[in-house]
Parts: sequence; C-alpha cells; structure tokens
Amino acid sequence: MGDIIHTLPAITDALQAKKGITFDWVVEEGFAEIPNWHSGVDRVIPVALRRWRKNIFKTWGSPEWKQFKRSLGKHHYDLVIDAQGLLKSAWLTRFVKAPVAGYDQDSVRESVASFFYQHKYSVNKNQHAVERIRELFAKALGYNKPDKKGFYGLQANHFFGSKCMPKNVVFLHGTTRENKHYPETYWQTLAEKITADGYKIRLPWASDLERARARRIAEGNAGVEVLPRLNLHGVAGVLAQADAVIAVDTGLGHLTAALDIPAISLYGPTEPGLIGAYGDHQVHLKASECDAVSERVEPAVFSPLSPEIVHETLTVLLLKCPQKVCS
Repeated sequence: MGDIIHTLPAITDALQAKKGITFDWVVEEGFAEIPNWHSGVDRVIPVALRRWRKNIFKTWGSPEWKQFKRSLGKHHYDLVIDAQGLLKSAWLTRFVKAPVAGYDQDSVRESVASFFYQHKYSVNKNQHAVERIRELFAKALGYNKPDKKGFYGLQANHFFGSKCMPKNVVFLHGTTRENKHYPETYWQTLAEKITADGYKIRLPWASDLERARARRIAEGNAGVEVLPRLNLHGVAGVLAQADAVIAVDTGLGHLTAALDIPAISLYGPTEPGLIGAYGDHQVHLKASECDAVSERVEPAVFSPLSPEIVHETLTVLLLKCPQKVCS
C-alpha cells in the first residue's frame, strides 16, 4: 500500500506539467481502490501476483491470466513507467507494447529490474520515496520536478461527505511484522489518557487477530469504539474524520498522511527516514531516540516509547493543528 500511496504525488505533478495527460495503473488487486481516488488515473488494471505466485503453473495459461494480458494489450500507450523498481513490477512491463522507463541500475531497488527498461534514469536513493518517484516521473516525462512538497491529490471529504465525527482519535494498531506492534498495555494506557481528555478512540481492524487486539485495547473503557470490518474506502472515511491518528509502521499510516490528517507514527525496529509518513503534521516517534525506560513489555524494542511520551506529543500536535469544526 505504501508504494501506491507514495506514487500519488508524482501523478499530481505530471497532471500540472503535462496538460491532458492521463494514466492507467497496474496495481495489486487488494489495493485497486486507491488509484481510482486520484483524478489523473483513467483506468485501473488489477494484478494478482501475490495470489498467482502461490500456484504459478495453474495461473499460467488460465483465463484470468489471459484476461490480464488482454487488458494490457488493448490500449495504446506512449510510455510505461515502473514506479516500484522491483523485479515483479518490471517483469509485467514486457506485456505492454510501449517503451519502458525506470531507474538505472544504481538507483533501482532490485538491480535486475533495470534490464527491462529502455529509458533508465539516475535518481538519488538518499531521499524520501515520494521524492524519488516524483523525480523519476519528471525525468521520464520531461519536466522539472516542482520544488514544493508533493500533493497526493486526495480530498478527505470525498470519503465521508457531510458527516462529521466530533473529537476523535484513531488508533492504527495492526501491522504485518510482530516486532512492529506497539505493546497492548501501552495502547490501553494511551486510550485512558486520551479519553480522559474528552476524545473518543476509534479502532479499525482487518483480520480476526486485529479485531481481538482491538477488543482487548477497548476493554473497560467506554470511550473506545471497536469499528465493524471496513473496506479501504470505509477506513479512509474513518481516517478522514479523525482529529488525529496514532499509527504503527503500516500502510494505513501512509493513507492518513495522504488525507492530510495529523498523525503520530510509532517506530521500533524500522527507520522512517526514507519511507516514513510524508506530509504536513506528520510526527515520527522512534523508540531508539527516547531516553525514558518504562516497564518491560513485548516487543521490548518499544519499551522506551511510553504512553506518556506519545500522549504528550499528541497534545502538542493537536494544539498546533487547525481544529475540525462539525456543524
């Protein structure tokens, strides 16, 4: 999800620089909703690499695979850009009859991917992923990358219309790796502090394990709401109505930034420098930079990043950001 969201500002740049340009976007099926949210994307072509590679021999030659190739081949394209720079994304470009642009061998994430590109560009790796993709698009399409911060092109009110949730903070507690989870006891203490400030806590979830965790976090606190299961559009609506979001290192944290919602992202074993939440009012808290050592918790890497530190940071963030007004 993060790679997709990181590409949105490059689409915005291109629309402003090249009048009349449109994009079709090949994207993993589970995230196919997201490109449709940007006005510069004309057609989304879902691909199921994650599912197909589980049984590659059954997939090869299947009606679903043939339909995917037909979708790529039935339109004329002036250029293909591989924004991801991985072997799997580069390999898909061979099914489109158009020149392919991508990173050169020293810039690409997986060096073998550059073998598939006809136009290769040097892009500094020591910059945020959003800026790397913006630079690649600018070089591939022949315009100067804007100096101003990238704009994702999403409008928060698109996801909830005229509705408005008063004073609430969303906890994004789910992530893929076990050692990236913020300790449950910390979430519980943090929820107590925030609800005592008069805010409601809202907890989305995407799996049975996440729902069970959300229920444990909410236990005994009437100010915490465990939401029903939502699709991506529904989660975006919840995020768009939040006063602030507190997130672990997860794709939905990037979606929060894209919606321009103030957020605190919590980092334990990972580094936010080149891939952290990008945008205004995005705060990165790294456990390794906290001096305080609190109780023993699991995962231990988060022990120094106490609920008190997060709550204090949230209080300052909410004071700095424009207050949401509900009619």
